Parts: sequence; structure tokens; C-alpha cells
Amino acid sequence: MISVLVVEDDPVAAAAHTLYVGRTPGFSAAGTAHSCAEALRLLDRTRAAGAPVDLILLDLHLPDGHGLQLCRTLRAAGHSADVIAVTSARELTTVRQAVSAGVVQYLLKPFGAAALHDRLDRYARYRSTLGRTGEATGQDEVDQAFAALRTPDRTALPKGLSAATLDTLATVLRTTPDGLSATAAAAATGVSRITARRYLEHLVTTGLADREPQYGQVGRPELNYRWRTGR
Repeated sequence: MISVLVVEDDPVAAAAHTLYVGRTPGFSAAGTAHSCAEALRLLDRTRAAGAPVDLILLDLHLPDGHGLQLCRTLRAAGHSADVIAVTSARELTTVRQAVSAGVVQYLLKPFGAAALHDRLDRYARYRSTLGRTGEATGQDEVDQAFAALRTPDRTALPKGLSAATLDTLATVLRTTPDGLSATAAAAATGVSRITARRYLEHLVTTGLADREPQYGQVGRPELNYRWRTGR
């Protein structure tokens, strides 16, 4: 079993990621940490118990520090767990820094269970490829190991959702402090109201947005979607 530590400050997202890990064959959840300090304590404890963590699902925006700084601290402390960044940080400088810090995969929020399952499955194949001892038989074996990590399947979103539309709608919602109804989101992005609502509900499901009824109008109150603070 591949032991996984989830490091995520948002309780809803942390619970979802831990659930995804538990449902993926070959993986087990070693625990959940909501800060850098908590992650370090848990990693030290599991290593001392003779059961070190193999993989960390790491959010980069943590309350007591940046996730990439945590990566550097872990290496300095002798922890060898691999890291998959699970974050909403889209800055290309951050992506480059993640590569330099040894992050093996970079998964952008929002995403669904299929996306995380795909990354975990590929990580398992990567470990299987390099699981034996000795030397590589040649360049092909090395290339296969890296390809398992670097060539994702196109299964990152639920069926019927496109990454481009999701990115557009998420950007609109993120930059609208008072939130949006599905009708307003549709008008802002050029999609139908039904389509906008599907994407908004996906953002709620993945823990990136909240929804609440908007009162003050005649008839049934319309749902208002708001980007979750800090995501």
C-alpha cells in the first residue's frame, strides 16, 4: 500500500481528498494535516514508528507558510516522501518553483475525483516501474517512468465539462466578491444558465465555492454562488 498524507487547510477539501485516497486501490490515507507544522509533526511521528509516508498531497496556501517552503524543510529534515501539489495557484513562477522543489505532479483546483484518481494511478505506475533494485536497462525504462507521471489522461473533469469553460467561469466567480447567480454567470461567460449552474455546482462539490439562497425576490429564491475565501 502507498501511504498518503493529505495536507490541506480547508476541512471540506481535506475530507474529500482523504476520501478519494481511501477509494483508490493500492493507496491508504496516513492522516490529514491542516498546516505546515502539523504536517511536519505527523511525518516525524510516522517515520519514528517505522511507517514513513510515501506521498504527500500538498496544498500550497497554508495558514503558517507556503507549501513549497514545506517541501524544502522536509528535504532538509531527511523526509523522502514524494509530493503532488494540489492547489489553485496558477502563477507560472510558482509552477517552475514547484518543479525545482521536487514536486512530481501539479494538479490545479478545481478538479473531480477522476482527476485525482488518474494522478494517483499514474504515480502507482511510476513507482512500479522503478520498484526493482539495480540499474535501468536503458533510456526506454527511464522514459517510461517519467511518462507515467507527465502524460495525464483526459479524464480530469466529469463528463460534459470542459477545462476551458470551467477556467473562464471560475475566474469570473473569483473576481466577483458578492458572488453570482447561475443566470448572471451565464451572461458573463456566454453559456446557458443550465450549463453555468453545472459548472458552479462542480465548484461547490470540489470545495472552491459556496452557495446560499438569495432572498428578496418574488417566488423561489435564486442560489448565489461565491468563491470560497482563500481558495
